[in-house]
Amino acid sequence: MTAYVDLKIKKLEHFDNDLPLPAYETTGAAGADLRAQLGKGESLVIAPGKRVLVPTGLSFEIPEGYEVQIRPRSGLSFKTQLLVVNSPGTIDCDYRGEVKIILGNFGTEDEIIEHGDRVCQMVIAPVTQAKFVVTDELSSTERGAGGFGSTGKQ
Repeated sequence: MTAYVDLKIKKLEHFDNDLPLPAYETTGAAGADLRAQLGKGESLVIAPGKRVLVPTGLSFEIPEGYEVQIRPRSGLSFKTQLLVVNSPGTIDCDYRGEVKIILGNFGTEDEIIEHGDRVCQMVIAPVTQAKFVVTDELSSTERGAGGFGSTGKQ
C-alpha cells in the first residue's frame, strides 16, 4: 500500500507552465521526475569535467519529519556521462529556495540538457534525527573496525 504525504509546490517566475509538475511515471515509481527549467528553446552545455546547477523553477514546503532526496535517473546516467554529483542530495524541510540539481559531466565530450528534460528524480523520505551520546566504549562485533573491503571481494 502506498503512503502519501502532502508536498506544497511553489512555481517560481521562470517555471514554464507548458511543462508538467513533478510526476511519477508509473504507479509503482518511488521517484517523481524533475525537469530542467532553462527557458523555452534554451539548452545548457555541460563541458567534460564540469559541474552545473540546473534550475527546476520550483520550491517546496516539505512537511516536518521528511526530506526530499534528489537521485539520478537511471536512463540519463546510462545513456550519457552525466551524474547527479551529490547523490542523493538532500532538501531539508526548512529550505524554501529554488531546488537546483548539481549535474556533473564525467565524460570526454560535451553533454547537452534541453529545456524540459527530465534531469533527476525526487524521493520523499522520513527523517530520523540522532540523539548523540558520548561514550568511552562501544559494543564489540565480529567485524570490529574492519572496513574498506575487509570482508573480501567474493
